[in-house]
Amino acid sequence: MFDPAAGEHGVRRDIWIEDDRIIDALSINADRLSTAETIDVQDCVLMAGGIDLHTHIGGGKMTIARMLLPEQRPCEYLPTTLATGNAYATMGYSAAFEPAMIACNARQAHAEMADTPHLDTGAYVLLGNETVLLRLLAESAPQSLINDYVAWMVCATQAIGVKVVNAGGIDAFKFGTRKMDVDSPHPRWGVTPGQVIRTLAAAVHQIGLPHPLHVHCSNLGVAGNIRSTLATIRAADGHPIHLTHAQFHSYGSEGSKRFSSAAIELVKALADHPNVTIDVGQIMFGQTVTVSGDTMHQYQNTRFAKPRKSVLIDIECEAGCGAVPFRYRDKQFVHSLQWAIGLELFLMVDDPSRVFLTTDHPNGAPFTSYPHLIRLLMDRSFRETALDEIHPDAAASSQLRGLTREYSLDEIAVMTRSAPAKLLGLTGMGTLERGSVADVVVYNDKLDREQMFKQPRMMIRRGKRVDFQSGESAAHQWSKLSKITHTVRPSFDISSLSGIAKLHNETASFRMERLWISDDELASCIGSIPVIHPCHVRQDEAET
Repeated sequence: MFDPAAGEHGVRRDIWIEDDRIIDALSINADRLSTAETIDVQDCVLMAGGIDLHTHIGGGKMTIARMLLPEQRPCEYLPTTLATGNAYATMGYSAAFEPAMIACNARQAHAEMADTPHLDTGAYVLLGNETVLLRLLAESAPQSLINDYVAWMVCATQAIGVKVVNAGGIDAFKFGTRKMDVDSPHPRWGVTPGQVIRTLAAAVHQIGLPHPLHVHCSNLGVAGNIRSTLATIRAADGHPIHLTHAQFHSYGSEGSKRFSSAAIELVKALADHPNVTIDVGQIMFGQTVTVSGDTMHQYQNTRFAKPRKSVLIDIECEAGCGAVPFRYRDKQFVHSLQWAIGLELFLMVDDPSRVFLTTDHPNGAPFTSYPHLIRLLMDRSFRETALDEIHPDAAASSQLRGLTREYSLDEIAVMTRSAPAKLLGLTGMGTLERGSVADVVVYNDKLDREQMFKQPRMMIRRGKRVDFQSGESAAHQWSKLSKITHTVRPSFDISSLSGIAKLHNETASFRMERLWISDDELASCIGSIPVIHPCHVRQDEAET
């Protein structure tokens, strides 16, 4: 058993389950014990259910991509909601989180996630490019007022966190701006991305959200963008932040091709800034489609579209979205080096609780490639064989061949179970401790880790046994499980928001009060029961 949250690293012990919870065996009387079902999983590897903290599974982006690429379906990178839920379930995952939910589209996002079977879900609301916040910053509004606004938006949209994408850049794109650095002023409001990040990071921290501000940095995919990434870390001013799909933001501009790995620079910055965590956004070779709210950089990527078509959308004048099909090729220098950079980040960051396994589905690769990625991390010889097959100049310029580290099963459990549960504030998840949710995954202990993690021998999901060898579909076995949305409830002063509501109603497409999704609406109309996790009270900091 590998349960890092409980300090259990390869130990052998029994697990007792009653209803949907793991219980203490001492609480069971003799009569109940005599009728209990026993499942023998000796010589297997047990972990809690997997948690994916960044995967695009709701909100319309994938629907737009499906409409753009009807000839590509069905495929792993454009799955239906049913296929998404089934694929995650058969890898042993129990929860997944949509990282880019627009407030005015939150109902649709939650409805799509509620239609995804087997998974608990949650979402981060997108802020940092709407007129309301940019104008508040331009007018030097007090931090306390912005805190109330952020807290209200989190509650209204049933979110569990806040994300900022290319801070201020999506809105600046609509004014003709095609490039923004962290210190570039917005053409209309004059505020910089650094100001947006600093203010939102402070707000998220001060209203007590467990998950730090989820940051998509400026200059995604641009050679030399490591400077923007490091500037973003400084802009946070010591507040906790999570840098997402960091591989796409770890590029230098050295060498004859003016494109190089800057992974070591980010790793050094992480060592110097304990307030920062990352997920990688690993690319894998093959066809996919990139979907992003970062219209500024999706616009730049349209020239690389394969097949040659794309779509850019201004969503209700409050955000944006771009869908661009893309093919990563192992014989192409830049693609090969991107692949190597992601693995460098995984292997150079010593602490697996600060680096998370993602492919930014579907941007770097479909989430179904996780078992292959895990084998690359756990098997050095397999990794070096793969390195021999990429573009030789990329292999030569990468530090990957000199990295001997191989992830252990315990580190995989940290990165995919206990650490994301802690970072998201998910009480009772990511662990097999007494009182936690009974999500137990049983893997056959195979030397080929890709085959091992591709499909577990068995999964117990909220106390219900699912045996993948029985021939019964996961969809049928889990059809009666309730859908759950993980959310938080930060407090706010409603009396301070009247001016913000007036501003919102003047500039947005929806009246502010219409954004509010009640618990009853989420449960009865959308079809998902909210599970509310506690916030940390930091009112003294907010007042300061």
